[in-house]
Amino acid sequence: MISSVLVANRGEIACRVFRTCRELGIATVAVYSDADVSALHVREADAAVRLPGAAPADTYLRGDLIVKAALAAGADAVHPGYGFLSENAEFARAVADAGLMWIGPPPSAIEAMASKTRAKELMGGAPLDPATVTEADLPLLVKAAAGGGGRGMRVVRELAALSDELEAAASEAASAFGDGEVFLEPYIERGRHVEVQVLADAYGTVWALGTRDCSLQRRHQKVIEESPAPGLPAALVATLHESAVAAARAVGYRGAGTVEFLVSPEGRPHFLEMNTRLQVEHPVTEAVFGLDLVALQLRVAEGSALPKTPPPANGHAVEARLYAEDPSKGWTPQTGVLHELAVPGAAPGLRVDTGYTAGDSIGVHYDPMIAKVIAWAPTRDEAVRRLAHALRRARLHGPVTNRELLVRSLEHPEFIGAQLDTGFYERNLDALTAPAEGERHAAVAAALADAVSRPGTTVTARLGAWRNLPSQAQLKVYGDREVRYRPTRGGFELVDDPGVRVVTTDARRVRLEIDGVVRHFDVTDHGDGHVHVDSPTGAHSLAVQPRFADPQDRTRPGSLLAPMPGTVVRVGEGLAEGSRVREGQPLVWLEAMKMEHRIVSPASGILTALHAVPGRQVEVGALLAVVNEVVAPATQEETAS
Repeated sequence: MISSVLVANRGEIACRVFRTCRELGIATVAVYSDADVSALHVREADAAVRLPGAAPADTYLRGDLIVKAALAAGADAVHPGYGFLSENAEFARAVADAGLMWIGPPPSAIEAMASKTRAKELMGGAPLDPATVTEADLPLLVKAAAGGGGRGMRVVRELAALSDELEAAASEAASAFGDGEVFLEPYIERGRHVEVQVLADAYGTVWALGTRDCSLQRRHQKVIEESPAPGLPAALVATLHESAVAAARAVGYRGAGTVEFLVSPEGRPHFLEMNTRLQVEHPVTEAVFGLDLVALQLRVAEGSALPKTPPPANGHAVEARLYAEDPSKGWTPQTGVLHELAVPGAAPGLRVDTGYTAGDSIGVHYDPMIAKVIAWAPTRDEAVRRLAHALRRARLHGPVTNRELLVRSLEHPEFIGAQLDTGFYERNLDALTAPAEGERHAAVAAALADAVSRPGTTVTARLGAWRNLPSQAQLKVYGDREVRYRPTRGGFELVDDPGVRVVTTDARRVRLEIDGVVRHFDVTDHGDGHVHVDSPTGAHSLAVQPRFADPQDRTRPGSLLAPMPGTVVRVGEGLAEGSRVREGQPLVWLEAMKMEHRIVSPASGILTALHAVPGRQVEVGALLAVVNEVVAPATQEETAS
């Protein structure tokens, strides 16, 4: 019997495993990097062991240090979570060789399936040879042979870009998984990403636990997942189940795993890979089947047998991944203090898995996922509605998140109609990231709350208490929105908003009558330069602007600033001050939160400054380079016209 488990991971998945361990009476051990010294998973564990350093290569990818940590803390088993070393056969062997129990599949199964190139060969396929591909093979997908989560993946639509994409994917994969092997396969446009959860014991029983649709992805990383995958013909579901079970049996699988497929628009399934670990999206399967997959992993590792058949599926579940990122700016990761995190997860049919609490900081070293929010209901329509409502009413104060994108995705006609494919965000991103409605009224509420928070200001303006008094209009600016108001004897009068009437105001809540309907707005200022306004119709984070811009804040034209804090991975080959560059040419690569981000030239011209140096840490807004645009001389025809 297992008495103490070390989780060789961090954040949300470590907290998830700890929760089940506590319920089963099993002690828990965390490992943590210097960047995670105060992280939630460290605080929740019964014991914790430091891994010196911050970068994954120095900490969570150091299997030798993790094994030593388990032995030092008296753990008798290791759970790998997902990512990092979860699909590393050598790590699994090292755990077993140290006399510890490995909560996962046999190392031989990991070797057979964790490398996607070997898995394809086992399942009757083979990757493409980069040296022989032609234009006819386009588009192509570069993928990491080890690991997942969208890291080390690139779509190639032009052969001229293949070499650079292979290099970038290999670098990203090496950083995330400690293995830079990548391979090529055809990229199927508008395919559906469908997967099957399997669970196997040591006695020949293999469960296929329904299907999951994970087609809504950004950067090849899943954003919204659901179970069962809607709209699949029964014959296709049966084929997927049979293929998944066959894959598990072929390698003598044991424990939890996932077999992934890409279903073409014509309904033909293509084997992608088998993930020899628990998946991020496992909660939707748990909700539909009424299971605890982590508990079953532990029991299988202890030698227990599974029942011959799994329980029946019931209802529908949808999961949304809440990220600290800005979808409107190329999915740029965001960092900073998470001042408030309150999702109504206690409501029936709702679950929240997270590695953060209010006051925690989101840093640059790891994945920017804040939480997973999961909704279950008897039908898909009800589950989707429940999840959208929970996200809209969540209180998220701190870095920019993808919350609004998630709500709009769930309410998009394509998603509601189950018209799902991996090109969803490519087609719809502009509409999904358009400025949110209601921001004007949120700015009004923020300005009034600020006004009443000052000493000597009337706190409440009541219905019917209107009387105009001579007063100079006051100005408050949030982003590009200016709010003008006049104090009155009873409260405030808005200057530029004729359809809005102030009902009540105080420093935390403002009620406005908008076109005859009274709505309330909760206003919070954490002193970080942003005011957060929450209402039943949406949430807004408003940047507080000074009335007059400081000339010192102006930036030289052509300046390339770091969009997020991170590490300079490399600069373009042969680039130096004085180099000629073209518009769109990649100049600098930054690594932040285990993903690489390209900084490209904004125009064709001369590189007049290059401050980026490989290996250097930079803060958001740091000057990386300056490009002076060179305008091509007009042609004779243009001059004549």
